[in-house]
Amino acid sequence: MKPAHPRATRPIFVRKALAAALLALTALPAAADEAELLRKLEALERETAELRRQLESLHRSEPAASVAQSSAQRSSHDAHAHGDGRPQIAGAGLEPLKLGTLPSANAFNPAISVIFDGFWHHDGVKGESGEIIEEAAGFHGHHDGDGHEHGSLKQGFNLAHTEIVMSASVDNYFDALLNLAVDEDGIEVEEAYGVTRGLPAGLQLKFGKFYSGVGYLNAQHPHEWDFVDRPLPHHLMFGDHGLNDTGVQLTWVPPLPTYTLVGLELLQGDNEALANYVGETDSEPVAGALRERSGPRLVTGFVKVGPDLGPDHALQAGLFGGRASVHQELHDHGHGANYLEGSSWFAGTDWVWQYDRGGAHGHGRLRLQGEYLYRVKDLETAASLDEPAFAVGNQRRSTQDGLYVQGVYGIAPRWTTGLRYEAAGLTSKLERHDGTLDYDDSRRISANVAWNPTEFSRLRLQWGRAGIAGDEGREWFNQVYLQYQLALGAHGAHKF
Repeated sequence: MKPAHPRATRPIFVRKALAAALLALTALPAAADEAELLRKLEALERETAELRRQLESLHRSEPAASVAQSSAQRSSHDAHAHGDGRPQIAGAGLEPLKLGTLPSANAFNPAISVIFDGFWHHDGVKGESGEIIEEAAGFHGHHDGDGHEHGSLKQGFNLAHTEIVMSASVDNYFDALLNLAVDEDGIEVEEAYGVTRGLPAGLQLKFGKFYSGVGYLNAQHPHEWDFVDRPLPHHLMFGDHGLNDTGVQLTWVPPLPTYTLVGLELLQGDNEALANYVGETDSEPVAGALRERSGPRLVTGFVKVGPDLGPDHALQAGLFGGRASVHQELHDHGHGANYLEGSSWFAGTDWVWQYDRGGAHGHGRLRLQGEYLYRVKDLETAASLDEPAFAVGNQRRSTQDGLYVQGVYGIAPRWTTGLRYEAAGLTSKLERHDGTLDYDDSRRISANVAWNPTEFSRLRLQWGRAGIAGDEGREWFNQVYLQYQLALGAHGAHKF
């Protein structure tokens, strides 16, 4: 049977409210004194005001109800995220409202949200912790020349990206989302994509600029993280902004008893750490030395499986990988420069488990998650400006890996504490024509406590101690953050 529209239920709701008020009046004792009568009249006035507030709330929520009804009819992508009865693997709900239907085909009324993110930071190396991490031994070879000041952290107050998110339904066939990242240097399009609504056989197509679905953490925005900063393996092997690129993504949820998601992505290949592209240069003597290659230059794939463990437990495990047909690097040493070119590939695994005992506002909820990444770059010298010139054609193969493991526990309603261990470069070596260089690993341990007054605000205190491998050994330092996050606008629960 088709559910009644909220407008259709409103007259019945009003009539019932008026009938209840009349019954209450007729039930007053005839001998009631004036004070008692006034008290009951005041109570009825309060009830009437509450009923009026509920009616107004019902009126305002009609578009959201339409969204929820539309979302319930969508593919099993969203069914897994919201409707399977299991605890959701997510932080405080700060993501924009799920894409849904517009009241009319010509209306432009997207759900809009703004997320403020800032923090106070202090480290023991005069504010140079970000640069030290960027130059970790075995990882500091890439320079994309995009003008970003990666890794910069001020001693004191910092304003991170402010996210402005707009999402809406285009028509019966497509939804769309725009995410703008605003900071002191300007505005950047972080995500701008469309996604299909009704492809058959559990298929869904996303196209535009978006975060890749590989791994667990990569697709999350900073306000979804359980810690202030990105884990070392993600930062050093996917780049400062993660694997965020332009292309298409096709996902498939096969009709299996266990939730399974299979994804394939064709990406342009503009990632500094995996698929950096310098392109043609007119500078002599390197003109024409680097290949020109149109996109897509990066292909990725992933599989995620989520068995049903009952109402109190949730588990998701995944495998992922990718290959870049072109990866180019410029190594500028001050006294000269080398242009390197070749290919790269990566692989990894991710998992997350959550137990939710049903306590108020996350009290007693435990979430464990971790990922392992492995990356290989096969490059050769395409051109050299060194004096004397570095031999063109010399090959070099670099191999790195890394992992992180973290846990977050709800110590009280709206209060959480987290602990994370991360390491990058457990295997870190550079094989060249003149021998093999082995590098030390970089590691860090972090702990935090967070207070979420509501689902739209968060305060977090975090401490970390890092040992970053460098040319002269491992450098140790502490990092302290005091972070705030505030969200305006419509927000829903995050996906699994």
